[in-house]
Amino acid sequence: DVQLQASGGGLVQAGGSLRLSCAASGFPFDDYAIGWFRQAPGKEREGISCINSGDGNAFYEDSVKGRFAVSKDNARNTVYLQMNGLTPEDSAVYYCAAKLFGRSTYAYWGQGTLVTVSS
Repeated sequence: DVQLQASGGGLVQAGGSLRLSCAASGFPFDDYAIGWFRQAPGKEREGISCINSGDGNAFYEDSVKGRFAVSKDNARNTVYLQMNGLTPEDSAVYYCAAKLFGRSTYAYWGQGTLVTVSS
C-alpha cells in the first residue's frame, strides 16, 4: 500500500528549529516531486515547498524562504524539511504529498504532523 508518513513535529519556542521527515513507501519515490503543505486552525491549506523529482531543485513560498530548507534522500525514500527561525505564525499541521511531473494535483498525501510554536 502507498504510504506517506510525516513525523518530527512538536512544541518549540519562537526562534527555534525543527526537522520534519516524510517517509514514503509503496510507489516509485524517485519519479515524484514531494511537496510540503501546512494548515493552521481556521486557515486554508497552503503550499510551503516542493523538491523536484529530476534535478532535485527546491522551491519555497515567500513566507518561509530563507528559513526553511528541503532535502531528499532517495536511498531512504525520505524527504526532510528543516525549519529554522520559527514563529507562532508557523504553527500548523504540516503535510507531505507526492506528485508526478506534469500533473496538476498531488496523488498521495500523508496524515500530517503537528507543529506548535510558542511565544
